[in-house]
Amino acid sequence: MIARYLSGVWLLAGLFLLSATTWAADDDQYRLGSGDVISINVFGEGDLSLDEVRLNDAGKFSYPFFGEIDAMGKTAAQLEHMLVSGLKGDYLVDPRISVRILEYRDFFVNGEVKSPGGYPFKPGLTLRKAIALAGGFTERASKSKFSVIRDGNRTPQERALDTLIMPGDIITIEQSFF
Repeated sequence: MIARYLSGVWLLAGLFLLSATTWAADDDQYRLGSGDVISINVFGEGDLSLDEVRLNDAGKFSYPFFGEIDAMGKTAAQLEHMLVSGLKGDYLVDPRISVRILEYRDFFVNGEVKSPGGYPFKPGLTLRKAIALAGGFTERASKSKFSVIRDGNRTPQERALDTLIMPGDIITIEQSFF
């Protein structure tokens, strides 16, 4: 009995780690944009570390010695590399830097939902969950016609309810004709 319990606990822990690893792998490909909140840790150099900084409308932020840094469209790893390259030599001998995404930019829901607007993104968010956050469908909403505009692509794409939503997505719930 205890062996079954322990194997169940290990199975659940493994599934949790697998899902966290899957999102972390996607995080390596995630491109920073306006509204994201990041932290920068330069090990051993508190003056060069930033606990929490929100990227401005242009995807930039202010950093000591460098002034404004453009992070728009870069991954956290690319930003780390940029900072290491900039600090190495003139400022530090061997800088060790980590960049973390603390808060993702909002996604937006409009059309036939009860509370259209912007909502904070959480990993694992689906179109179905996004609609629920926006108060659910109105009486006139189509239950099968949804479109999503993803960052970088200005053309709406029809999607299903199980589609994963990304930060910055714009979701439109169409009106039903019957």
